[in-house]
Amino acid sequence: MSENWIEIGTLSDIPRLGARVVESKQGDIAVFRTADDEVFALRDKCPHKGGPLSQGIVHGKRVACPLHDWKINLDSGLAVAPDEGCAAYYPVKLEGDAVFLSLTPNEGCPN
Repeated sequence: MSENWIEIGTLSDIPRLGARVVESKQGDIAVFRTADDEVFALRDKCPHKGGPLSQGIVHGKRVACPLHDWKINLDSGLAVAPDEGCAAYYPVKLEGDAVFLSLTPNEGCPN
């Protein structure tokens, strides 16, 4: 079960098809908003060369790393094949218009 929830603002604080960055003791976390107003959070570091995913292009439920165009699934942090690797992903929840982020990443991706 996820713990360590913090309120990070409202849905409108995150640009549609964009991201905002939340600083944490473990590093920056990119919080993304899709065209359908779904919200996802990943470590702001591409598993390939460490590019800032928050500066990538969001399309569907994926983000393209701005450095080498690796595609990362927003709902799992996994790179899209044939690339391999993953970015840590964090639970996010909406309560009304408020966005809450867990600072405890889901298990599975050490990055």
